[in-house]
Amino acid sequence: MPIWSWVSNNWFSLLSSIGIIGSLCFTGVSLHSETKTRRIQNLLTVIQNHRELWTDFYRSTRLSRVMDPSADLSKQAVTREEERFVMLVIQHLNGVFQAMQNGLVVKPEGVRRDVSSFFSLPIPKQVWELVKVLQNNDFVAFVEFCLNWK
Repeated sequence: MPIWSWVSNNWFSLLSSIGIIGSLCFTGVSLHSETKTRRIQNLLTVIQNHRELWTDFYRSTRLSRVMDPSADLSKQAVTREEERFVMLVIQHLNGVFQAMQNGLVVKPEGVRRDVSSFFSLPIPKQVWELVKVLQNNDFVAFVEFCLNWK
């Protein structure tokens, strides 16, 4: 019965060790849960920002050409307001992209298809060609990949 002798002599150290191991396990579970909660909260923030951006689009009749696949840029050039809106979309997308790259947000389904359909339109395509040189290389690669993805 040497084990009982050891336990009776070291019961405090044994309980302390069990407590430390238990608290480390609890901390790990809590950290994992907090990370999931933070990612969902970040996604809700992205959705809110997306909604605000597109609410501005739907409220302004001057932006209707942005989503027109038949917009003829040779007849009427991109307006400043249209360019500003597309640049806001690009900034929003860049923020979402960086958050996705760093695991800070749950990756939205269909993001490639959404990016491809938007930047295939005449006005967003022209604005993108002008401003992509100002963007991070990894973000440009992502958008270009989406444009070529089918």
